[in-house]
Amino acid sequence: MKLASLKGGRDGRLVVVSRDLTHATLADDIAPTLQAALDDWESAAPKLTALAEQVEAETTALFRFRERDCASPLPRAFQWADGSAYVNHVALVRRARGADIPENFWTDPLIYQGGSDAFLGPRDAVPLLDQAYGLDLEGEIAVVTDDVPIGVTPEEARAHIKLVMLANDVTLRALVPGELAKGFGFYQSKPSSAFSPAAVTPDELGGAWDGARLSLPLLTSINGAPLGHPNAGIDMTFDFGQLIAHAARTRRLSAGAIVGSGTVSNRAADGGPGLPISKGGAGYSCIAEQRTVETLLTGAPVTPFLKAGDVVRIEMLDGRRHSIFGAIEQIVEAW
Repeated sequence: MKLASLKGGRDGRLVVVSRDLTHATLADDIAPTLQAALDDWESAAPKLTALAEQVEAETTALFRFRERDCASPLPRAFQWADGSAYVNHVALVRRARGADIPENFWTDPLIYQGGSDAFLGPRDAVPLLDQAYGLDLEGEIAVVTDDVPIGVTPEEARAHIKLVMLANDVTLRALVPGELAKGFGFYQSKPSSAFSPAAVTPDELGGAWDGARLSLPLLTSINGAPLGHPNAGIDMTFDFGQLIAHAARTRRLSAGAIVGSGTVSNRAADGGPGLPISKGGAGYSCIAEQRTVETLLTGAPVTPFLKAGDVVRIEMLDGRRHSIFGAIEQIVEAW
């Protein structure tokens, strides 16, 4: 099934959406918000599934579903733990700032705790506070869990994945080096993220979902020009089971916790940095990677970071070229 949150109040109004993302129905009588449904998922999920079947059969009251009316599926969350499962991405962005990649990055997952108190909606503007901050998009896959116990194994963690969605993990690249140099992690360089209009249960993904990885291209564009279409199932060093187990090593995760994959990134066929679309490659899910490869190829970056008026779009299509989650489509707006 596909779930969304219409804007209204701090936590939105839960709706069940048709598979083709054209119609929806309110789920108030089951749970007023998605967080409320996740808090009682064992009871709520069967009822929501039954309602989803009524939506497909058109045997319940429906209204036109408009992605622009949506908040992120969880407008705020108790936990936003963003990983960096695509180590190729880490290697490239560190290379851009002259930093080596430690060997244990390939064996021990990276996770930072992001700001989860105020997510942007999938069609909300991204505020540009200062052009010098280097505003960048980051296209990611994210999962939402139920209650995860301390010490869960990667195999056990898979069963705790209840929903899958897309993310734009906004990053201010120019602020990253100074923050990391302090040895205390990201904060100002990571403003509010946005998530896709719909969050879907894993069964909606068919054979593209293996329980911990989603093997479909993630489509990212800026002002209508493709930036990348890397396959999210390729070069994912750590799957979601491993990321969740890493996050829950010393603490439990509460229902509604969001765990991100980090920027989706593919290497080239020869194992080197992926090529831009203009050179026949899969391209990138963030500008920083493209700038790094441009520097390697030509000696200097060419692609600018985002500016006011730019429009970012992140989407994923199924085998029939239908949108699975709806699109994150955000204009950059001077603040």
